Amino acid sequence: MIRNFRKLSAGLLLILSATTWAALPAMVNNEELPSLAPLVEKVSPAVVNIRVSQTVSAGGHFGDEAFRRFFGLPDVPGGGQREVASAGSGVIVDADNGYILTNHHVVDQADQIQISTIDGEVFDAEIVGSDAATDIAVIKVDASGLTDMPIGDSEGVRVGDFVLAIGNPFGLGHTVTSGIVSALGRSGISRDGYEDFIQTDASINPGNSGGALVNLRGELVGINSAIISRTGGNVGIGFAVPTQIASSIMRQILDFGEVRRGLLGVSIADVNAEVAEALSSSVTSGALITRVEPGSAAEDAGLQVDDIIVGVNDKKIVGASELRNTIGLMRSGDEVEIEYVRGNDKRTTSTALGQLRTTASVGAEIHPGLVGAQFAEESTTRDGGVEVTAVEAGSPAAQRGLRAGDVITAINRRPVRSLSELNEIASSNRILFLLVQRGDRALMLQIR
Repeated sequence: MIRNFRKLSAGLLLILSATTWAALPAMVNNEELPSLAPLVEKVSPAVVNIRVSQTVSAGGHFGDEAFRRFFGLPDVPGGGQREVASAGSGVIVDADNGYILTNHHVVDQADQIQISTIDGEVFDAEIVGSDAATDIAVIKVDASGLTDMPIGDSEGVRVGDFVLAIGNPFGLGHTVTSGIVSALGRSGISRDGYEDFIQTDASINPGNSGGALVNLRGELVGINSAIISRTGGNVGIGFAVPTQIASSIMRQILDFGEVRRGLLGVSIADVNAEVAEALSSSVTSGALITRVEPGSAAEDAGLQVDDIIVGVNDKKIVGASELRNTIGLMRSGDEVEIEYVRGNDKRTTSTALGQLRTTASVGAEIHPGLVGAQFAEESTTRDGGVEVTAVEAGSPAAQRGLRAGDVITAINRRPVRSLSELNEIASSNRILFLLVQRGDRALMLQIR
């Protein structure tokens, strides 16, 4: 009986303890409990909800009458055109001028953009400029009384730092989640563009795109951009574009009306243990130079074919894609210090980057199947070829399998050594068979 009473007493004690901890007091020892509420109240007015509407052609299956009947979909009025709406987020970074940072994919091809602030005010917005390769856009509103968020130094962010994610998940309105920085320098998340993501476990869900990743000083350190999820919901792996990149893209858009991406002027290949053995090199990682463009920044720096680039501005380069990302995230004219190996000698050199000139969505001018793709105007690849520098998600070019970083070397069995040759061949053929070099393998894509 006594033993049972003791067990009962212990159980009641556990229940009482759990109840005590479940209802935390407002103060402990006359001191307030720590809370993120003051920080959230300070920074939330700078985060806006973005509503985008656009008219799209109901092509593909949606435009097929039999498909619509089979699935019970409504008829599409207006000759196959329909208006769609989507929601995202943005961050006011310049209240005086009404500039807002968001994602490219949030406002891409928008017919109308409206932003709403935390207090419910609604303003029309316009796109100042956008960069698909980094997924950053700048929009502007003509409004007074806005609150902006100071831009922090994302270079100072460390793994383990506490952060907040603020945005408009699932169109619900302002929502705040918290977590830590899980990793830095993430790439390979998307097939397209240039990447150097901050990874966080702060919940980022659809609609958070373009929202703020904030440090505990109340500074913007990233623009929430993507998640990894099989269901479309948060699983604790989200990615943000660092403010170092977002700010650079914004400054270029505001200064030049376009993004002036850096160009080294080399064709490159990955270096691994197998390549190192074949070259009798002690270097087992890096980017092997296979071609140097005449008159390029690389030639000016004295780089040669067979050199292996192993570092840029004290950042280690382990492969070709990392060098492409590192240079592509810089702006033309930037001074860079390059560490490389020639033979078995490690050397350094410096140069000012040239400009990677790209066309706008040239597919509309060249071929309907290439709409949404951007190409380098100058060959930067071994034995010629035209590099695909960016592909808009969901575009005809993306649907047909083109990816950023692909190099088109031939069309319909005719060699392609420049953008003008690509234009000439593609514009005169309805069906295109593109011979594409993707990394270390070749493939053929059919474009109609």
